[in-house]
Amino acid sequence: MLEAINAREADLVGASDLELRDHAASFRGRALDGLLPDVFALVRETARRVLGERPYDVQMLAGIALHEGKLVEMQTGEGKTLAAVAPVALNALAGRGVHVLTYNDYLARRDAEWMGPIYERLGLTVGCIQEGLSTAERHRAYRCDVTYLTVKEAGFDLLRDGLCLDPAGQVHRPFHLGLIDEADSILIDEARIPLVIAGTLEEIGVDLGRLADIARQMVRGADYDTDEYAYNIFLTDRGMHRAEKLLGSGNLFEGDNVRLQAELRNALHAEALLKRDVDYIVRNGRIELVDELTGRVAENRQWPDGLQAALEAKEGLRWHPEGKIFGSITVQHFLRKYPRLCGMTGTARPAARELADIYDLEVVEVPPNRPCIRVDHPDVIHATREAKRSALLEEIAATHATGRPILVGTVSIEESESLAADLRQAGIACRVLNAKNDAEEASIVAQAGALGAVTISTNMAGRGTDIRLAHELVALGGLYVLGTNRHESRRIDDQLRGRAGRQGDPGSSRFIISLEDSLLQRCGIERLLPSKLPVGTVDHPAVRREVARVQRIVEGQHGDLRKRLLSYWQILEHQRGELQSWRQEVLEGRDTERLLAKHSPTRWTQLCSAYGEELLQEIERRITLVTIDRWWSDHIAEMQAMRDEVHLVQLGGQDPFAEFYRTAGAGFEALLERIDETIVEVFERIEITADGVDWDREGLRGPSSTWTYLINDNIFGNTTFLTLANRPGFGLWAILLCWWILVPWALVLRWQRRQTKRTEEEDPT
Repeated sequence: MLEAINAREADLVGASDLELRDHAASFRGRALDGLLPDVFALVRETARRVLGERPYDVQMLAGIALHEGKLVEMQTGEGKTLAAVAPVALNALAGRGVHVLTYNDYLARRDAEWMGPIYERLGLTVGCIQEGLSTAERHRAYRCDVTYLTVKEAGFDLLRDGLCLDPAGQVHRPFHLGLIDEADSILIDEARIPLVIAGTLEEIGVDLGRLADIARQMVRGADYDTDEYAYNIFLTDRGMHRAEKLLGSGNLFEGDNVRLQAELRNALHAEALLKRDVDYIVRNGRIELVDELTGRVAENRQWPDGLQAALEAKEGLRWHPEGKIFGSITVQHFLRKYPRLCGMTGTARPAARELADIYDLEVVEVPPNRPCIRVDHPDVIHATREAKRSALLEEIAATHATGRPILVGTVSIEESESLAADLRQAGIACRVLNAKNDAEEASIVAQAGALGAVTISTNMAGRGTDIRLAHELVALGGLYVLGTNRHESRRIDDQLRGRAGRQGDPGSSRFIISLEDSLLQRCGIERLLPSKLPVGTVDHPAVRREVARVQRIVEGQHGDLRKRLLSYWQILEHQRGELQSWRQEVLEGRDTERLLAKHSPTRWTQLCSAYGEELLQEIERRITLVTIDRWWSDHIAEMQAMRDEVHLVQLGGQDPFAEFYRTAGAGFEALLERIDETIVEVFERIEITADGVDWDREGLRGPSSTWTYLINDNIFGNTTFLTLANRPGFGLWAILLCWWILVPWALVLRWQRRQTKRTEEEDPT
């Protein structure tokens, strides 16, 4: 295929720009596969003329693999953005639109502006979706041949389309091809994150500030405790009695206090398990989550089930209720809506099996244009954090003295700032890149490869950044990457290493870690090691083996729980799809069943005679749409509460997964019946005149305002006991020991379900 592309390219070199455009126009609407050599050659020649860059053979190979629906792994600096243009242009010529799904708004805008002139020279239109665009602007961008945008913007638009009461308000058109940049991050790390559309504010009804004060008074190990990995928090007997005394609430187990108990647990979680400048930052009077995998602010994301408001109370900020969820979809299930899917990244191999199992995407490794000569040194392991910090400072100082640029990768904002302070005290100038100063990212990265540069960064410098090396530094060995911790995924380690050795440049990497690092401590590394170890540097085969095993254990744990949570979402997504198909038929007037004429024939006939059937059909359409939306919202809340507590059925010997599917299936059947019943009930009671219906007065306007956000779905959260229960040895004795945790927990979760029932009773429409 590559030989055919090169042969056709030779024929295009002498053609005029107009002739190239005519060539592209002649390909529109024809079978794609047969056109690949012609279109790829055309794109290559156009890129050479427009950008002054002729795509390498390896970029053409990557483009071929992308067109064939593969997930392409290319090393840092190999030109993934340009490699994507040929397959995108080929598929865009089909006239059905191609989405290039990038990691953030900045990259979407940058790539659209950068690659746009190539597409336009070929007669293709290019659009870009950004947060804050109007409906009309989004509609125009989606009608372009090529649209650059983030996954979350595309997903949010799908959810907003699903609440429209007028077809003209919908922006999407049928999906064709989705090409994903930084694919492993989006397909794996963010696959579990639900996108949410909500509205209709509800008051919290509890003094969260007071609960935050009480949480600060609680003593860890005495008043509360956590599970093994510090993912969940539980009050002890002493803590429960102390909380009751401080609150003056009486028995927290009583039904009236269940909401209070739930919010107290959130306050404790916020106080004890979420750390400022590690899990989140406070900026401009708002809580902003820090993505643990990228080190960046997770835009528009929040914690679920009242935890976000509890955190706002902890920090003395105004707290906000979450609102009523009208629709949600996981990133994974959204991406499955594309008939054709492909992607590219620098780190896919460690996740190749999961990508194949879940998305049926084969990973194809494309060789670099120039061989990678980076040297990846073995880890240096220390027994203590103090020894590690001293070794880091010494290594940075020694390297800095040579003039060689250094990039130090840390795991948190707190660590990056602490290390930078130590370096400055030692007289070493450095720049810090973290979520607090993300606006300076471009300028910091631009200088990171300069003579004598020392850059301290969180994972922000591990993905999507391209550090260009000053030419005079080749003799010094290129960029030196130092990692201060092993991450929860080998892919993140590889991303950090990949900042060095770009396009055949020299470079090296090394991780300097300690046995007291949080990841190793959390997984009980001391239990896996020999009893006697040296005090300083630990260079022992068993230690290296167990450090690597801890990382594999955590990766496996995350992978298993991702699959578990996504399997629970699967049935809801099937139900959402079925209901949304019906809703779309109603919205477009394609639903031929006349429910009201059948179940309310007398009133239907009378009103038809008085006002005409067309008006009645429009009224039925409006009632149906609003009723579907409201009952689906309640169904989502009910299923979320069910998912949180379903693991408790295992105490009775039942299979939680089977029970969830049984309950969800029965609930959906009941939902469809309730929708039909409510449509008839509403039609019978509302006032209808020749002018139609006063929808505001009848409470059928739909949500007055909506907003979108992402739920930081804790993959351990309420599934912890389900995971434990599946382990060998977790038997009756463990259940008996844990009763004091399970009883209050079950009460809190049941409160959530009771709230849903009460909402249904108060608002049957």
